[in-house]
Amino acid sequence: MNKVLTRMARGIAVCVLFGGVSALCQGVAPSPAAEVPRVAGNVPATDSVQHPLIPVIRWAEKERPNVAAIRDYTATMVKQENINGEVQEAQVMEVKVRHQPFSVYLKFQLPQKMRGQQAIYVKGQRDNKIVCHGVGAEKLFGTQKLDPEGFLAMRGNKYPITELGILNLIDKLLEVGHKDVKVGECTVTYTEGVKVSGRACTLIQVTHPVPRPHFLYHVALIYVDREHNLPIRYESYEWPRKESEKPKLSEAYTYQNLKINVELTDADFDPANPAYNFPGMK
Repeated sequence: MNKVLTRMARGIAVCVLFGGVSALCQGVAPSPAAEVPRVAGNVPATDSVQHPLIPVIRWAEKERPNVAAIRDYTATMVKQENINGEVQEAQVMEVKVRHQPFSVYLKFQLPQKMRGQQAIYVKGQRDNKIVCHGVGAEKLFGTQKLDPEGFLAMRGNKYPITELGILNLIDKLLEVGHKDVKVGECTVTYTEGVKVSGRACTLIQVTHPVPRPHFLYHVALIYVDREHNLPIRYESYEWPRKESEKPKLSEAYTYQNLKINVELTDADFDPANPAYNFPGMK
């Protein structure tokens, strides 16, 4: 997108406060925006005959094959979600992702009560179950196999582990975007040079000013790394219940320290890996 988004619209890099600075907002620094947007093959986003989301969808459709071609990557993932109306404590975890077969390794760093907890999922292996273990008192249960969409695996999560990762994020953005273009009431702005954990990004802000049953969010912010041309941060907010209230976080995900094509092997997704020390798996 550093080549495509060469002239940017006015935009606002927002960091919504919830009684203090959200852990996910730290390290996100805005910079002044340029004046005219040109996205998706130099199609002006201000063209009145097209929905303002069309250029964003074109970019995502163009870049998806490039993301799918990435073999694997590692990152520090920061996640914060609104579960049943309550914004949960931010989670920080080491992640390893491989696209073929789709594989995920997670090791929690924060919050402290979850530090050291690990989970592995490989599509088509181990009956498509998550292999995981808890910490503290939960470690007494040893290594367990869980249904990715079952109650225990989904406890405290909006989405299953099978939907984790940057490629799945792009697919979700496309799915929602294609639905939203069928209706109006949408604005899209662009801000160049926003920093996320020291990485220069283009910020795409999508706003639905009026709450409607068919909209999933009030404001969505997509931060695209200018070097890798990948979305490394996504956050969305609900409509405030009162005019005096600030929008409430719906979900936010950040991929920090991203390293691409690091040649992960089967051992990286094997609970018997001695480096992981899964209980009972030596």
